[in-house]
Amino acid sequence: MADSKEAQFQQDIVDSLVASGWQLGKASQYDRATALYPEDVIAYQKTAWPERWDKLCSSNPQKPEQVLIQQVERHLKKVGTLAVLRHGFKMPGNTLVMCSFMPDHAMNPESVQRYQANILRVVPEVSYSPHAKDSSNGKASYNPRLDLVLFVNGLPVATLELKSAFKQSLEAAKRQYRKDRPLKDPITRKEEPLLAFKRGALVHFVARQDEIAMTTRLAGDKTFFLPFNRGSEEGGAGNPPAEDANSYATDYLWKQVLQPDAWLKIIGRFLHLEEKTSEDFAGNRITKETMIFPRFHQWQVVNQLLEATRRDGAGNRYLVQHSAGSGKSNSIAWTAHQLANLYAEDGSRMFNSVIVVTDRTVLDSQLQNTIYQFEHAHGVVCPISREGASASKSAQLADALAANTRIIIVTLQTFPALFDALEKRPKLAEGHYAVIADEAHSSQTGSSAGKLKALLNSAGQTNDPEAELSSEEVMEAAVAARSASQRISYYAFTATPKGRTLELFGVRPEPELPASDSNKPRPFHLYSMRQAIEEGFILDVLRRYTTYKTAWKLSHPDGDEIEVDSKKASRTLARWVRLHPHNINQRVEVIVEHFRHNVRHLLNGQAKAMVVTSSRQEAVRYQLAMLAYVKNKGYDDVHPLVAFSGSVPADDVIPEEVTEASALLNAGVKGRDLATALDSDDFNVMIAANKYQTGFDQPKLCAMYVDKKLQGVECVQTLSRLNRLFPGKETFILDFFNDTQDILDAFAPYYRESELATVSDPQVIYDMQQSLDDTGIYHGQEVTQFAEAFFDPKAPSSQLSFYCDPARDRFNKRYVALTEHIRVWRDARDTAEKNGDEMGLKRAEQELKDAGTSRDELDLFRKNLKSFVRAYEFLSQIIAYEDTELEQLCVFAKHLSPLLREDRLKDPELDVSELELTHYRQTKHQEQELRLEEQEGEFGLDSITEVGSGTPKDPEKKKLDEIIDTLNDLYGAEIQDDDKLHFANGLATRLERDEDLMGQVNSYSLEDAMKGLLPKRLNDVLLDALADQEKMSMPILEDGGIEKRFAHLMYQLLRQRSEGGKGVQG
Repeated sequence: MADSKEAQFQQDIVDSLVASGWQLGKASQYDRATALYPEDVIAYQKTAWPERWDKLCSSNPQKPEQVLIQQVERHLKKVGTLAVLRHGFKMPGNTLVMCSFMPDHAMNPESVQRYQANILRVVPEVSYSPHAKDSSNGKASYNPRLDLVLFVNGLPVATLELKSAFKQSLEAAKRQYRKDRPLKDPITRKEEPLLAFKRGALVHFVARQDEIAMTTRLAGDKTFFLPFNRGSEEGGAGNPPAEDANSYATDYLWKQVLQPDAWLKIIGRFLHLEEKTSEDFAGNRITKETMIFPRFHQWQVVNQLLEATRRDGAGNRYLVQHSAGSGKSNSIAWTAHQLANLYAEDGSRMFNSVIVVTDRTVLDSQLQNTIYQFEHAHGVVCPISREGASASKSAQLADALAANTRIIIVTLQTFPALFDALEKRPKLAEGHYAVIADEAHSSQTGSSAGKLKALLNSAGQTNDPEAELSSEEVMEAAVAARSASQRISYYAFTATPKGRTLELFGVRPEPELPASDSNKPRPFHLYSMRQAIEEGFILDVLRRYTTYKTAWKLSHPDGDEIEVDSKKASRTLARWVRLHPHNINQRVEVIVEHFRHNVRHLLNGQAKAMVVTSSRQEAVRYQLAMLAYVKNKGYDDVHPLVAFSGSVPADDVIPEEVTEASALLNAGVKGRDLATALDSDDFNVMIAANKYQTGFDQPKLCAMYVDKKLQGVECVQTLSRLNRLFPGKETFILDFFNDTQDILDAFAPYYRESELATVSDPQVIYDMQQSLDDTGIYHGQEVTQFAEAFFDPKAPSSQLSFYCDPARDRFNKRYVALTEHIRVWRDARDTAEKNGDEMGLKRAEQELKDAGTSRDELDLFRKNLKSFVRAYEFLSQIIAYEDTELEQLCVFAKHLSPLLREDRLKDPELDVSELELTHYRQTKHQEQELRLEEQEGEFGLDSITEVGSGTPKDPEKKKLDEIIDTLNDLYGAEIQDDDKLHFANGLATRLERDEDLMGQVNSYSLEDAMKGLLPKRLNDVLLDALADQEKMSMPILEDGGIEKRFAHLMYQLLRQRSEGGKGVQG
């Protein structure tokens, strides 16, 4: 009969361990006083190190066993179990090694034999306390017992407390450790050696049939357990069900993690002691030691990456999608160290150097400290920086590579110096390298990395070291460099992969077949945002999300006379409203009052907030407005600073040109880094413009005020600044700009495993090439001659300009001629209108339409040049085009594009100096909890399928008055509970579900679309909306003129939303 009791569960674990190579011990052989299994301490020394044992015996002929045990105990107390196992200790005339770790290769038979001499032992039911007492003399008994204790060569390494899921919860096992396993004898207050931090067992597990947790430090009621689970099938916390009726859902612990080779590797190359200095609520500095034991996903990904690299060799790419809170810093440190020590079967090192690309300076010291514990050697890690260095970064890199430095750390900005270093020392390019990219995206293997791979591929093409490659040879090498190099491996760690990143670094389920919609690249390993939230490693930042809506109206005295590009004018007017002092002042008031009433008091007054703005000018105006508001109100508890790059010129609000360091803005910073200043008591609000929105780690950040359009990866990375843990932390988001559904749509692809909607279409490149060729702006011979000069090391730079100039001149002449043509016919149209000349009016309007379309074709050409370069540089890394013409066009287009300066040719900017903001109201729209787990549907990441597929059209021209009227109708302040743009977007979302309608909208002009399905479908959704939005729907339905104008607006909105999803992503 099957037994559901804990005893049977325990016996099954013991049987499995013994079958895998562990030895079964007896509790009676355990020495409570030393927390050792003395028999194994002695046996290991005799077997693995007989000469040293003999030396010990000769030095201590009386009782060598006793001396050995005494010395082991002494050093356990002094430096701890991990240090003794990893590095042993010295005695007079002798060095004792307490554990032999698996050698990196099998070239040394003695090392292999010593490794095989390790003794791993499992001992059940261990009464471990040397202070045990029975209940005699009327005193309470004290004899605590552990279900399992694990030893390596007689030293304690782990304890396990087991529970049956049929009887007790995992919390019951945790409670036993917290309440019934005291660190000190309750009476004598003497230490329990087995449970003491560092000196005793290294890790303590609690396990049931369905879940596991662990801790490396017992601290009574303050003991904190971490989940040690694989993650559920849905990507959340917990474990998948057991594989079959004869296994357990948690048997990965004893069948994988505790397998002898794996367990010894954890001790030798994973476990390490981390020291962190932090401040408590009172500002006191506290240094805390933590024994870092890998969480399951960390242990698994490092081992799987090494196994794949050993199996597949160099030249592959791996994408690790690990959420914030996954411990990426440690995962990268372990991966870097173990890749640097990875050997092929012939005993040769697989990589000359491992290069870690990161923007996190914390990785420098963390890697160095961690690896020193593994090897007790300096110089293994070499960070490349300007600080304290006399040589340039490329020279430092070249020296580090030439010295075969095992791990080199560079920042994302320094990464290109790697290629300069390899270019100056071609012999280095013959090596093999591993590149670990922290928060990597596809740009890290784009054009700059192409330089490296071109060198690696061209290395060895000639036997003469003095010979110079011809431009043709370099060009061929560049073409070859677009495909994967067999000398460089990429390991990309990111929480938020873009579609391009997934295509570039992801692994295909069937690697021998090309990528397709049935063989989409996917992450090599996953630790999802959902699992991190459910396991409590990050906060769910969307739980308290509040949106604000703004209503406004404008006027312009000359609006009926000025004709402008409708789309661009609308954007200009909206930006003018955003920057208007009244708008910013209203939002500053909301932010400051919300911060003071809901945030400031949190974390014992240490809570911080961030204001996210869309431009540097806006950020500076926010700072000036907030400083003025705080001063006017007499508040002494709101202290803002502003972060932005470069300088912002003076305008009608900003009195002088300013930078971050200007006393006008950040008077109290006093030369400190802004992140450091924010962490102090001097500041508690940071206003940021495209800065500190990614990679900024401030655990005390509790609130974010968003006044910027957020979408895709940027949205997730920005709002995730709030997700770091801190005791007592709550989070708030106030959003003045975005719709909650858009936020949910941005987060959804990263909540579980990120997937591609579809794979990129390789044919897109040829379609774009044909489209660019057909314009006639450049001639094929010019492209060829430019490319030959570009790839010729001896060609003068003047040749590049010489071969680009003809195309630039053709473009500019056409553009100027068309602009003049438009001006002439615009005057002719105005004259025809005044004279009532219908034929002349029709002719003028047709000429204007044709000229506008032709000029838009030139604009499209300029945009498509950039799109072609981006698309080719990306797709050529995953598709072997092997086409010299494409390579030639790529370098030509990259250099021609910046010469086509739109600002020199375009119509003058819209003058907004006469605009007036006549109405304004800001209202709190909705406060809610955004629940990602309830999101349903497909949330695939975009790939490259329709780049450059836009068609030229005549940009719609309108009188400025008409545009202002349309915007006022949309943003007018008549509706109390919601604004009209939100209403229009809601209708657009409904209309987008009609595929036939969207086919017409995307294919037809406005005039033709109004003859199709649009009016009828719009009428239908307006009728449907009557019940909920009567105040908005009824005026449109009652007035045919308003309904027609609204239909025109919906057409533009649907087109914009549809076009917004196209193009090169990321």
